[in-house]
Amino acid sequence: MPREAQLRQYGAGSTEAGVKSARRAIELIETFAGGEVWLTLADLHTRTGLPRSSLHGLLRTLLEAGWLEADAATASYRLGVNALICGTAYIDRDPVVPLATETLEEIRDRTGFTAHFARRNGSEVVYLETRESRRSTHLVSRVGRTLPTHATALGKALLAELTRDEVDALLPPTLPALTPSTITDRDALHAECAITRDRGYGAEVEEGTLGVRCVAAVIPYRIPATDAISCSMPVEQVTDAEAEEVGELLVRATAELGMRLRRAGIR
Repeated sequence: MPREAQLRQYGAGSTEAGVKSARRAIELIETFAGGEVWLTLADLHTRTGLPRSSLHGLLRTLLEAGWLEADAATASYRLGVNALICGTAYIDRDPVVPLATETLEEIRDRTGFTAHFARRNGSEVVYLETRESRRSTHLVSRVGRTLPTHATALGKALLAELTRDEVDALLPPTLPALTPSTITDRDALHAECAITRDRGYGAEVEEGTLGVRCVAAVIPYRIPATDAISCSMPVEQVTDAEAEEVGELLVRATAELGMRLRRAGIR
């Protein structure tokens, strides 16, 4: 059918409706990603505000496409296997991940602690790869997990790459506390970013997870940096001096990784 005939057939209103449906489907998928494993139609209506009539159609479409799975006994839904397939495709096609993984393994082997590779996505950091400590029993960060930048060493290292105005524009008006130690005062966070710039790496103690302290350094292959590597350590096993040594190790390791990425033409 000629393009003009298609436009006459569907009209501007239908085109807008199609875009609206796509946005609603994306919102629905993101709601599943950020909520409990199983959600009912009532749960989704409460969380999204979408009309129940629209939700019925969206759920049916996503279910048929394999993006959702249903439990008939509880009339609830969860993400389907296609969500995993598309998510892993992002990582599989990212040229940074293989080289970053090598660095993670080196850091894990040299420190004995869990190492993470993450990327900033707006005001959050997204974990793209993890190498667990062989003695780890509770330091688990699954691929795809997101945490707010202000509550993580990874996030602080990446926020320190930005100006004060850029940080203020990026962060939400209220900084939520993940633990009693989380920095929620904006001025205190800016001060922490300044310390991070001077020191060369980000650090936090039980701000993201109780019982865990982290250090992180950015990978200098983009300006401003978008990626960083961190090391998670049990608080009771590491002194301040030892955490500082790990932070300095990360600075050296990420600098070498950044050089390798630039030489490979990866930007």
